[in-house]
Amino acid sequence: MLVTWLGTAAAIASTVSFTPQAWKIIQTAETKDISAGMYVITVTAFALWAIYGVILRQWPLVASNVICFGLSGFILVMKLLPRSQKRQVGHSIKKSVS
Repeated sequence: MLVTWLGTAAAIASTVSFTPQAWKIIQTAETKDISAGMYVITVTAFALWAIYGVILRQWPLVASNVICFGLSGFILVMKLLPRSQKRQVGHSIKKSVS
């Protein structure tokens, strides 16, 4: 039981950890201080963890890593986009949220 709660807390913390950065990018369209190389490695790692989870049929592991993959992938894509497109994406997301 304790192991399940620990795993759940870790999955939630990992997943939520990317949200502030993604939201800041949506708000500001600013990514100059973000390392593209670090996010390439991070996105790759989450993809591999998700695949590992599928192989083991550990669906909580799959779910948390797929969500982290999506959020970190979004940050990477925003890092690589030209500034004008970052603003368009941010504006579209803010519009759909409100």
